This record gives sequence, structure tokens and C-alpha cells, in this order.
Amino acid sequence: MGGDAMGAGTVHRAEDAFVHPALFYGDEREYLAGTVPFVLDGLAAGEPVAVAVPGERLRLIREELGDAAADVRLLDMREAGRNPGRIIPGVLRAFADAQPHGRRVRIIGEPIWAGRSATEYPACVQHEALINAAFTGRAVTILCPYDLNRLDADVLADAYATHPTVVHAGTGTTAQRISDAYDPDSVMARYNEPLPVVADALTFTFDAETLPDARHTVTAEAERLGLTGIRLGDLALVTAELTTNSVVHGGGTGTARVWAQDRYVVCEVRDKGRLADPLAGRRPAPQDQRGGRGLLLVNLVADLVRLHNGDEGTTVRCWFAL
Repeated sequence: MGGDAMGAGTVHRAEDAFVHPALFYGDEREYLAGTVPFVLDGLAAGEPVAVAVPGERLRLIREELGDAAADVRLLDMREAGRNPGRIIPGVLRAFADAQPHGRRVRIIGEPIWAGRSATEYPACVQHEALINAAFTGRAVTILCPYDLNRLDADVLADAYATHPTVVHAGTGTTAQRISDAYDPDSVMARYNEPLPVVADALTFTFDAETLPDARHTVTAEAERLGLTGIRLGDLALVTAELTTNSVVHGGGTGTARVWAQDRYVVCEVRDKGRLADPLAGRRPAPQDQRGGRGLLLVNLVADLVRLHNGDEGTTVRCWFAL
């Protein structure tokens, strides 16, 4: 970590465009010291403010803000960001894009907390890396808190790599410093991990003629494994979108799999295509755009989405809670 410190007032200048600091905190006092002034400064400047953090932290901020909380968009990240792939389109961009053009927007977003599983974490850190590309040039500040005491050292190291600047709440100042470790592209590459084939999964190879069979086969197996109601319908929709993408963009054929894992039903589609856009499925689709919403829809309805993109093709794996 290095560079010159910047006072709190200089963090949010319009000419700075996009600002994305990581806030490192050690306890509740430091958490509130780092987040509440950020919110109040934004309100005082007439900036729209949103806070998307885990519910227990959200309650702390709401109580500390008092009556000012009514002027802030408050979201429980455990719900809104359960799937990290949903956060950019469904939380951050959804709020920022709804504001008047040219007005700076402030958001607190905490996508990584103690209790996130090892299965979820790669999707979380890739999300943090992709925020920088998703908001380049936008007058938006997104502050991302990290718990120094409850998160592993490698998670904190990744925060330095995914955030251009960092703030340490425990120093008694909100001064930012440039992160010398900032390298979001290397983070994306490092966590682009192959997803091993699950041997006991129901497996179905499909092409254009057997697309309906793939959806029916996967859905029937998911129902047998205990998925019901709306979630079963969501899985059927995801399967239809992914298998259709494979036929249209992934070489005309693919392989679908479904199995039970812990308290989830997991479905997966592999094909020989390759995604060229790392923000595919994470960028809101313009209202007048025809098509191109398949991966976005997948991210919006699944509880977790992991993706591997390699020379041999693409794998998209989706989790649905039982």
C-alpha cells in the first residue's frame, strides 16, 4: 500500500469519476465510523445514497442514521446479493441508473462477509474485480467494507487487488491510499477455476433437436431431488436459457447435468463456446434490446452462479436452494 492520503472531502469530486475504495474495519465502532459519515456526507451534498450490507450491519447503520435513514435506499445484501453475479445489475447499476444523469451517486456494498462459503467466494471476488469495468467513467463511489478480524488473510489480500484505493477506519481518519496491489484482471484470471465434473450427476447431451428434452430431463430430476414450486420453475427457465445459448453460440451442442449438493440442487451446462465479454450476464439490458438477456436472467434467479471460461469451452453452474 502506498501513495498520498486523500481527505474525505476529496474522495467524491465529480472529476474523479468512478471511485471504489475498500474500507477495512476491526469492530462495530470502526464500522460505523467508516460508513455513517460516508452516508451523511452524501446526503448533505444532495447525492443519492444506497446501503447494501448484511442484515445485522444494516440494522447498525439504520439505527445510527436515525431519521436520516428514510432518505437512504437500504438493502440486505444477504438477500439482494445472495448470488454475487446479481449484485452489479440488480443492486449497484439498478440504483445508479435510476438516478438523474450527471449526479454523483454513493453506494456502500458489502458482498463478502464471514460465513460466505468457499464455493461462493470465487464468484464474490470476481464480482469485486468486475465492478471497476462496469462503472468506468461513471460519477459513482462504491465503498466496500471488509472485516479485518473475521475474514481470512487471503480475502483481505484480494481486496487490495480488486480496489484501486483503500481506507483503514481504525486510523481515526477516512483518508484513502492508493493500493499498490491493484490488479483486477489477474484476480479474474486466478479465480477462473475449472469446475470438476460431478461423477454421479444425471447427464444429458443435447443439440438443436433435443433442446426440449434437455429441459424436461433436468427439471424432472431436480423435482425428484426435492426442488418444487417457483424454484423448480426458475431452474427450468435457467436450463432453457443456457441450453439454447449452447446451441446458438456454443457450437450447436452441449452437455447438461443436475445433482444434489448439500441443501441445493445444482444444474450445469457445458459447451465449446467461449465468452468474450467478462461482464456478460452482469450488465443490465437496455429496454429496447432484443435478446441477449439469457445470462442476465440466470444471474437474477439463481442462488449462486459459477462460470469457467477456457480454451476448451464454457461451463455455467447454478445453485438452487432446497
